[in-house]
Amino acid sequence: MNPSSPVTFASLSLAAPIQRALSDKGYVNPSPIQARAIPALLEGRDMIGIAQTGTGKTAAFALPLLHRLSARPTTRVPRQPRALILTPTRELAVQIADNLAVYGRHLSLRHTLVFGGVGEQPQIRSLAAGVDIVVATPGRLLDLMNNRHISLERIEAFVLDEADRMLDMGFAPDVKRVLAKLPARRQSLLFSATMPETIRQLAQSFLHDPVRVEVAPVSSTAERIDQRVCHVPRGSKRAALLHLLREHGKEGLSLVFVRMKHGADRVVRQLAQDGIRAAAIHGNKSQGARQRALEAFRSGECRVLVATDIAARGINVKGISLVINFDLPNEPEAYVHRIGRTARAGADGIAISLCDETERAFLRDIQRLIRRDVPVMALPNLPTVSVEAESEARPRHPRGRNGSPNGGRPRHGGGAGHNGGGRRGGNQSRGNQRRSDEARSEGTQATPAAPKSRLLGRLTRWAGRN
Repeated sequence: MNPSSPVTFASLSLAAPIQRALSDKGYVNPSPIQARAIPALLEGRDMIGIAQTGTGKTAAFALPLLHRLSARPTTRVPRQPRALILTPTRELAVQIADNLAVYGRHLSLRHTLVFGGVGEQPQIRSLAAGVDIVVATPGRLLDLMNNRHISLERIEAFVLDEADRMLDMGFAPDVKRVLAKLPARRQSLLFSATMPETIRQLAQSFLHDPVRVEVAPVSSTAERIDQRVCHVPRGSKRAALLHLLREHGKEGLSLVFVRMKHGADRVVRQLAQDGIRAAAIHGNKSQGARQRALEAFRSGECRVLVATDIAARGINVKGISLVINFDLPNEPEAYVHRIGRTARAGADGIAISLCDETERAFLRDIQRLIRRDVPVMALPNLPTVSVEAESEARPRHPRGRNGSPNGGRPRHGGGAGHNGGGRRGGNQSRGNQRRSDEARSEGTQATPAAPKSRLLGRLTRWAGRN
């Protein structure tokens, strides 16, 4: 295909029902990643697809997948799907499933979602009824596989989406367990916004002679994003955030990123005290709470959303004009994904990072990755307050307590100090319902025990009087 010639969906040889669905939505011209990926996938090639966040990676693999399955209809077998799409987060899984529903509305194919944070029985019943495509997160998928609610022996096509984030979250062992259960003969796809060396090695382990489709430099950021960094003391971050939201968040929606789950809740409380309504989304939130927060944000009812990296993956909301990194990410690739939430579909956007004295090394890593210096933005004199007792500890290196990425979360079991400390705990044993896959990967520090001396003194004095 001549890259300079005009490309339309009608010219891509997709099945008529899919073309009809695209026409219903008014889609005429594919994005660059779609125009280059779809023809090769229709030929049955394995693929490594790389494109900036928000450029249409989902349709690039969803459309040829639907075409492949509809061209060779077979009788559905209970618990044995024909295609598997593996994603790191629930939000991304929901987004992919929504796209499959749109593009496949005139087909007889069925798909279902498999992820943690919700009851597993509806998922088990859906699999037992027979489906063609499963969109899943790793943890719940492995739970259902171990309990024989799903088998991968009939998989014809496998898609690993957001592969870089999957590995950043520590899911490499889970991905390898899934790969070990796939049949040898299959079409395999790997899609990602960035391409670190770990992803290259993973791709080599399960892709056969893949075609590489790359429509943007590796780890590039969208050209329409106005990037800025503000150097502020840690104690001034609250005031800086308030100033930026009032000055630059008047129009559109604002997305604020923090590093830890409890940090997201703290920022929401502080904004409420300052008269700004915000909602938090992170791995310890139930799926219902996360969906309600997203809907309020999408509708504009709540114009500020505070999120962790993991929970924000899959957020596809129009109108995000401002992204603020309240905490700089300790993985530079996460910066690319964060700011990619704005300036989507040709719109403009602003991304502002607050960098304190402990995060300068993170900023250097980010600038090295994106191959450019982020311009410095000056702020007015801001009040400095002491860091609250509940605030986050000093940023950690990506390799955590036990030498594993993202704070060293345990693979199985684990106490509240590692996974957020909810009443039920976020990291239950295999076979039990998980709070969520990603809750295990958002490391939180253990809350120190409350001082006991004052209480013991009071009890001693009370005992003496009685």
